Amino acid sequence: MTASIVAEHLRKTFSATLAVDDMNLNIASGEIYGLVGSDGAGKTTTMRLLVGALKPDSGDASICGFSVSKQTEQVRAQLGYLSQRFSFYEDLTVLENIRFFAEVRGLSRQEWLPRCMEILEFVGLESFKVRRAGQLSGGMKQKLGLASALVTRPKVLLLDEPTTGVDPVTRQDFWQLLIRLVAAPAPSSFPGETGGEERGSVAVILSTPYMDEAARCNRVGFMRLGRMIAEGTPSELRSRLEGCIVEVRGRQLPSLRQRAEKIKEVEDVRTFGDKLHLRVVSGRAESVMAALEEAFPARDGGGVEARLVTPTLEDVFIVLSENKG
Repeated sequence: MTASIVAEHLRKTFSATLAVDDMNLNIASGEIYGLVGSDGAGKTTTMRLLVGALKPDSGDASICGFSVSKQTEQVRAQLGYLSQRFSFYEDLTVLENIRFFAEVRGLSRQEWLPRCMEILEFVGLESFKVRRAGQLSGGMKQKLGLASALVTRPKVLLLDEPTTGVDPVTRQDFWQLLIRLVAAPAPSSFPGETGGEERGSVAVILSTPYMDEAARCNRVGFMRLGRMIAEGTPSELRSRLEGCIVEVRGRQLPSLRQRAEKIKEVEDVRTFGDKLHLRVVSGRAESVMAALEEAFPARDGGGVEARLVTPTLEDVFIVLSENKG
């Protein structure tokens, strides 16, 4: 597949703060790439470097073969960008906002009007085209942001935490739109579009604080203190902890937690509702489970159910955030 987004040794500092340190990326067309990390990890700064809103101290990036630092206008012609904050004119209607962004990018009425109507139908806002943007719900605002980002038929989408603060149903709807968008074959840049030049699939890079969203991506990159510390498919990343996550259930959960924390092979204990998740030293799961079952025998009214479970990206995220991965 063709690389649509390339970053080579990007570095950015703000006074004494190193926000992005030696960032390298290679993202293909038709790929959804998730950028995750704790607050302050450098995700938003990376996004701003890729769209040319910030200049790097060193390194460079390219979008569809155009240098971000040297060919800014050509780069922007390839991009659709949705920032964290709602940045539309709240006194304008949905359609007027999209029209504004279309005309700023040089589209004529003959181009933007049919394009806007197709996009509004695609994102499910066709019934709200005359509603003022300020009167939209949080989820509708995010869909308006996506619609505005798509109006110029971008080859690359950069989405900075696009679903933060919206309800689970809206998050699901938004992801279905993304999946349909990336899956759309040429010459369409989204399902239902007619006409237009021949083109490949859209490349998407998004930052997200939600590990269930990261699991939907083709590849995931974990950032910590400005650096990329791990990268791979969700399955590859989860395999790092294969055989190391034990789920424990029992009536005496507080006592179970206290006992588990004293076992030297247990590296971390976290409560998930009515159960515990233990991260144990590789190869020591059986001995940990045996120790807990011995400490809480069923004949004494305690009883423990312990089993190995498949690691989640959240488990991986916790390890990497502790700088142990």
